[in-house]
Amino acid sequence: MAEGDNKSANMLAQETAQLEEQLQGWGEVILAGDRVLRWEKPWFPGALMAATTLIFLMIYYLDPSVLTGLSCTVMLLCLADYLVPTLAPRVFGSNKWTTEQQQRFHEICGNLVKTQRRIVGWWKRLCALKEEKPKMYFASVISSLLAVAWIGQQVHNLFLTYLIVSFLLLLPGLNQHGIISKYTSMAKREINKLLKQKEKKNE
Repeated sequence: MAEGDNKSANMLAQETAQLEEQLQGWGEVILAGDRVLRWEKPWFPGALMAATTLIFLMIYYLDPSVLTGLSCTVMLLCLADYLVPTLAPRVFGSNKWTTEQQQRFHEICGNLVKTQRRIVGWWKRLCALKEEKPKMYFASVISSLLAVAWIGQQVHNLFLTYLIVSFLLLLPGLNQHGIISKYTSMAKREINKLLKQKEKKNE
């Protein structure tokens, strides 16, 4: 068991080191984005939502086709991939890179690797469910897709995308400031109260 844990830890460290090497040119930008997403300053959430709203309003106003939107997105990604590693050291100054920043960059890369592993693990469990319990697999997948299709039919696709993107951007800050755990605990307490009341009525 200990040998398996050590092997998993070594693989995690190796994958993290590889990701750090791949993202080294994006280090300053990633740290700046991390500070914004974790709400290091009180006005960061407002600025984040204002920027997101502005981008989606531009998309709504321009109303590009799917092909145009996809082409522009890929073009912006290519430009960023070319320009960011070149311009970031000049803008942020690589000579200011401290031990604390390096440690935080290492933590971010480690979290990204762990997230990737979780997604792969969920996919493997889904494939295992398909093999072991095909009826449950198809019933759960079809019902989930029907629910998503119904939501997509009721809500405008751009507005729905805006809500999802906004939630994902606010999620790190909500988690960092304990807001999610606070309201999750409140919800659990209310559910427990309801269950206890139901048990008393049954008695």
